[in-house]
Amino acid sequence: MSIAQIAFLILVFAAVFTAAQAAIGLLSVATQKRKLNARLKVAEKVDGVSALVMELRKQRGLNAEGKKGERLKWLSDLIVASGVKYEPRKWIMMAATAGITAGLCVAVLTKTVLLALPVALLVGLGGPIFYLKYMAADRAKKLGFQLPQALEIIVRSLEAGHPVPTAIALVGREMLDPIGSEFGMAADEISYGATMEQAIERMAERCQHPDVDLFAATVRLQERAGGNLTGLLKLNASTVRERHKMRLKIKAASSEGRASAMILTLAPFIAIGFIVITSPNFYGDVIHERFVQIGLGILGVWMFIGNMVMRRMIDMRL
Repeated sequence: MSIAQIAFLILVFAAVFTAAQAAIGLLSVATQKRKLNARLKVAEKVDGVSALVMELRKQRGLNAEGKKGERLKWLSDLIVASGVKYEPRKWIMMAATAGITAGLCVAVLTKTVLLALPVALLVGLGGPIFYLKYMAADRAKKLGFQLPQALEIIVRSLEAGHPVPTAIALVGREMLDPIGSEFGMAADEISYGATMEQAIERMAERCQHPDVDLFAATVRLQERAGGNLTGLLKLNASTVRERHKMRLKIKAASSEGRASAMILTLAPFIAIGFIVITSPNFYGDVIHERFVQIGLGILGVWMFIGNMVMRRMIDMRL
């Protein structure tokens, strides 16, 4: 191969690589812009601050006053903390479909209706709750990571001479969800007539995050006692960042315990599955015995208790 051909291939590779990098960059920017404008899309569909506040509250599962439902308060807290768009009819249809499908699959595979009913209830009722818990935990993780950046934006805006509501609205426009939507809702409520203390307090109630509670306490202290809000927010941002680092250190320190819990939980099921596949009659001849069924039930309960104990041992919170 001549030098000219090698140079040509190098130029082709460079051109393809540059085009791929440009495409990835444009795609990432478009995705980021779409996420950034998630709350602003609601503003484009409604007219006025009042309608915007009401629509945002409705989508979070709040009433017209911005409060959570009194019935099943734990479920209302979970729905609001998850940030999932509140659509009860759609949720009920999806949960019922998933539960019925799971029940029918179990009934067809095992030919046991009594086993299909609890499975259907577990999937139909437990599945949505598990999903909301997962979304709430993921949202809380993102909030803790984004909050120091949001506080620094507010500090820089205040140092530039902007009023506090303008600084809060800036965070709502410039940052990604979930922190962008939360501060955006707070800015909208301030424009709607609420005081800054009330808006931040409602944001803390929606987020249910200790770092956001600390920010709300800082604002409440400054509103009532006075003082340099810029300096307090700088200290708040530093504290939140240090707490986030400590959480990461705790997660790293407890990784061995979590891995052990996962292995000890999965190992019996993997072993049983391997035995059933390789030797179907190994348990088939005795599985109908009452003593065996009671023993397996006791082992299952004992394993559940062990998992709860290990979870409690590694569950460290700040």
